[in-house]
Amino acid sequence: QVQLVESGGGLVQAGGSLRLSCAASGSIFTINISNMGWYRQAPGEQRELVATITSGGSTAYAESVKGRFTISRDDVKNTVYLQMNSLKPEDTAVYYCNAAAWSTWWGQGTQVTVSS
Repeated sequence: QVQLVESGGGLVQAGGSLRLSCAASGSIFTINISNMGWYRQAPGEQRELVATITSGGSTAYAESVKGRFTISRDDVKNTVYLQMNSLKPEDTAVYYCNAAAWSTWWGQGTQVTVSS
């Protein structure tokens, strides 16, 4: 079992930056072998993939955030980060952390609001 808690969301002006954190707890073995990801869901929209990072450190990004967002993980702290730069109003959404191994786990989400 894995529990995920996101933090770091907030209100920022367009062009600004935020860093989201996702603290994982529970089975350390499961956390270390899990692929981790950030997803987001805007009002009235479906949840979409933002970025992923494998247990080996390989990353992938949605086209809309490439060059602006960076996902990383610290397996000592059991934490995954999403550094978001050059934020745009269209990045406004609830951001969710995800862990995937033999099952899938989600955090409760953190709101990111980008004002124009």
